[in-house]
Amino acid sequence: MSRRLDGNAIAGDLMELFGTEMTVAWAVCRSCGAHDQLAEMQVYRDAPGVVGRCSHCEAVLLRIVRAPGRTYVELTGVASLQIPG
Repeated sequence: MSRRLDGNAIAGDLMELFGTEMTVAWAVCRSCGAHDQLAEMQVYRDAPGVVGRCSHCEAVLLRIVRAPGRTYVELTGVASLQIPG
């Protein structure tokens, strides 16, 4: 059984954090320069938190970690993010 899911698996988490549909947002990978919708990410939910990786080079694009009373979001693997408005 594969641990890997696609970005749609965290659509609810992203909606809660950003307040809009984020799976259709376009991200540029800081590592390889690939330009893809967040729905195309490789997502792992069984880490301590959620990890989203580039579907081209597997570099980490984002991490989401929930702790009591707060949520940590790290996007350093994303060079730019285009959110449809």
